[in-house]
Amino acid sequence: MRIIEKEQDGIGTLLAFLLIPLSGLATDIYLPSLPAMAKHLQATNAEVQLTIVFFMISYGISQLFVGSLLDSFGRYKLTIAALLLFSIASFSIANSHHIYLIYLMRVIHGITVATIVVGKRAYFVDIFSGEKLKHYTSLFSIVWSAAPIIAPFFGGYLQTTFGWESNFYVLGVFALIMVLLELIFGGESLRTFQNFHFKSIIKVYGSMLKTTSFSLGLIILGLTNSVFMVYGMSGPFIIEHAFKLPATTTGYCALILGIALLLGGFLGKATLNRPFFKKMIIAIVVQLVFAILMLLSPALHSSLSTLMIFAFVIHFIAGFIFNNYFSYCLSLFPKNAGIASGVTGGSIYAITSILSYGIVYTIPANGQASLGMSYLVLITLAFLIFFTTRKKVH
Repeated sequence: MRIIEKEQDGIGTLLAFLLIPLSGLATDIYLPSLPAMAKHLQATNAEVQLTIVFFMISYGISQLFVGSLLDSFGRYKLTIAALLLFSIASFSIANSHHIYLIYLMRVIHGITVATIVVGKRAYFVDIFSGEKLKHYTSLFSIVWSAAPIIAPFFGGYLQTTFGWESNFYVLGVFALIMVLLELIFGGESLRTFQNFHFKSIIKVYGSMLKTTSFSLGLIILGLTNSVFMVYGMSGPFIIEHAFKLPATTTGYCALILGIALLLGGFLGKATLNRPFFKKMIIAIVVQLVFAILMLLSPALHSSLSTLMIFAFVIHFIAGFIFNNYFSYCLSLFPKNAGIASGVTGGSIYAITSILSYGIVYTIPANGQASLGMSYLVLITLAFLIFFTTRKKVH
């Protein structure tokens, strides 16, 4: 097994950036297929949406624990095993016609993706330090936004041409290709292995969560990520049922909102050293105004164009907020990079899974007003939490 030297592995860094978006890819690619899956599996919209929730819950909870395993046993071997299991689960879904088996495979997806993504985020802390580490961590949300840009657009055409199963065949093949590349070019990045002592690990978790600025950041990240996920769960049904448009249109709309997320991430990176509170409060207030306008505007006019204009601005600002907070949280505990990466990612998805499904279940996806109301709830919560605890953020 090759040991990766500090500051020297360009191919390893490229592989890490290719795998970081896997959490989004594993869901975003089949978002345009949700209505078709519901019809084919004879399931309700809520039952098919649960395939996303099961992934998010298992992905989130797993990240809370896999970080300690990665710090104790290394990144490389666990990543290879997780990629192989992910591929098997993907092919199983593609050949399944039972919603409950798909739920089980999506749980396996969540566990394996957590292992892969947490390990690859920790890789950067293993290899880089100082300003270079800050540079790379600020790119995480930008790279992650590649999935919502490319995956639904590609998935819409896969759905139209080959059916919903093709999305999971693509995921399985991608994972096998990454296994091959890891075997050829990959290696172990962890230099110092931590002893696996359960009590000491729990103590580290407790110390992190007691850090108010860190805990606050996790809540804001979960609320911001829920903005993306609520659209992902509601958008296909609004576009394909309310507006009577094809799955390819869903893909194009997801592409546009993915670009919004990417641009917001770039702005977040460009302003990383600006005063934190000032830029965050401006961003959240502007986002809140657009959510209110989105909710009220259907009284005058409602169309796919107006929905997308409001959603674009809201997702752009969400990308900006997410980039700043994610980089901030991930850099707080460099001595326990695997655990910090896992707690950050796990908490985000645990919060997101609860909030997003609760909102789409409570507010049915039937048009622009319903999506605007969903956005408004999330952004208002973010505003209240951030503003009332702003003195804890440094």
